[in-house]
Amino acid sequence: MKDMLQSPTRRQLLSMIGKTAGATAMYQAMTTLGFASESSFKETMDLKGAPPGASIVILGAGLGGLTAAYELRKAGYDVKVLEYQNRGGGRSWTLNSGDKYTELGGEEVTCDFEEGNYFNGGPWRLPSHHYAIFHYCKQFGVEMQPFIQTNDRAYLHRTDHFNGVPQRLGDVKNDIQGHVAELLSKSVNVGGLDRSVNTEDKEKLLEGLKGWGVLDKDYRYRASNETSKHRGFSVFPGGGLMPDATPSKPLPISEILDSGMWADIYGNHMTYAHQPTMFQPVGGMGKIGDAFTRECRDMIEFNAKVTKIHQDDSGVTVDYVDSNSPDGATKTIRADWCVCNIPLTVLTQIDINVSKPMKQAMAAVPYETSYKVGLEFNRRFWEEDEWIFGGLTYTDMPIAQIAYPSQNMFKDGTGVLLGAYGYGPTSYKFNTLTPQERINVALAYGKYIHPQYPKEFRAGTSVVWHRIPWTLGCYGIWNESTRRQHYDTLCSIDNRIVLAGEHCSHIPAWQEGAILSGMDAAKRLHKKAKMLV
Repeated sequence: MKDMLQSPTRRQLLSMIGKTAGATAMYQAMTTLGFASESSFKETMDLKGAPPGASIVILGAGLGGLTAAYELRKAGYDVKVLEYQNRGGGRSWTLNSGDKYTELGGEEVTCDFEEGNYFNGGPWRLPSHHYAIFHYCKQFGVEMQPFIQTNDRAYLHRTDHFNGVPQRLGDVKNDIQGHVAELLSKSVNVGGLDRSVNTEDKEKLLEGLKGWGVLDKDYRYRASNETSKHRGFSVFPGGGLMPDATPSKPLPISEILDSGMWADIYGNHMTYAHQPTMFQPVGGMGKIGDAFTRECRDMIEFNAKVTKIHQDDSGVTVDYVDSNSPDGATKTIRADWCVCNIPLTVLTQIDINVSKPMKQAMAAVPYETSYKVGLEFNRRFWEEDEWIFGGLTYTDMPIAQIAYPSQNMFKDGTGVLLGAYGYGPTSYKFNTLTPQERINVALAYGKYIHPQYPKEFRAGTSVVWHRIPWTLGCYGIWNESTRRQHYDTLCSIDNRIVLAGEHCSHIPAWQEGAILSGMDAAKRLHKKAKMLV
């Protein structure tokens, strides 16, 4: 992040053009590090012919586990799911009015929002190319609505730049485009690109730059009615005897580059995973977990804390306790096979007899930490006062970003903002705060972007993922080296046990990765079970 905020070199500056045109290639390059990928889902699973009487125990009712459970039961297996919590869905989780949970350290987190308002503690948006999750959502009747990722009316904010005044994302974006077009046109006119383009191409390039950057006849990016048609006016055109339109003044390129705002635009809005159209379930992301749970409900035993997993040549024995039972009596279940969907942060602390390479692979994947704070306000001031409908604001303050709801627009009364969301070192600081302190911090910083915060605040809630007992982190972190050394081993069938979850995918952090992993684990386990008959 520090490097991203430094002023770019000329080479970096010119590379913005490539980034603008080549976001897909940049995104695909990220897949080698395991950060993102388009879904490989092609068709519905149709497993058939389970060996007579064959049984499978699935540990964890997250989306990976429930996908495997759903598909394996259709194939004819006797399936049992053990889930630590009192609900299914795992990190596909929405906090609604009246919800509460206890985090590590014993603090209780409550959600005191008005009925109908909610906060997505985990995933909150769905790329349109995550085909598997949409397949199941359609099959299970989960209604979708658009999620607005990019909104030019949202803000970019830097504490030490522009006197701390937030700048409209669209203004900065258009000014960057205009300034870069001017610089490139100068390079073309002085012969700086003679080796790259011929005379005819040079004329076409100059004409294209003039339109793309809204340059004047001298190829300069200056305040004018034309530039204001793109970045907005200081005084907008009206009717009758209203004041004449007044062009807005572009931000100087030196200030934009010093602020590092260009990185927010091209780093957060141009990646393939975040391109329009994105979606969200109506009523919160938890609706997906609810739908999977409904379809698999008769297979699930809730409040089942797994304490031991033991396999031999003929099957798998799992010891577990009822987490709500005062006597803590151990229960046991025996099955022919096991699909383990428990997060690696938890699984590595459970007594499990797998091969040495598998144990090394399980221990090789750390989990990212992350924090989220949801803030409810008495009115939707971001819409009423600032005309912001959906989208994200980015800041260099510890809250990192503010997200505006894509649902219930123009509704009177209360509304909920994502008031803070970030990763890395700042998240460790958030992890040390009490639930109330997190809310206080989000309000204290957020008021520098939205002065309405103190007056309009009503209630808040939060999630810091390293303090969530059932996952102890946000998602598995892979790099090129660990994938090369451990990924295939982690996904392999270890005698009678196979793992599933977003950590067993090339799309970590996304629900699509968990679902594809569950599908793949079910398919391979089914194949092996049939071979042994």
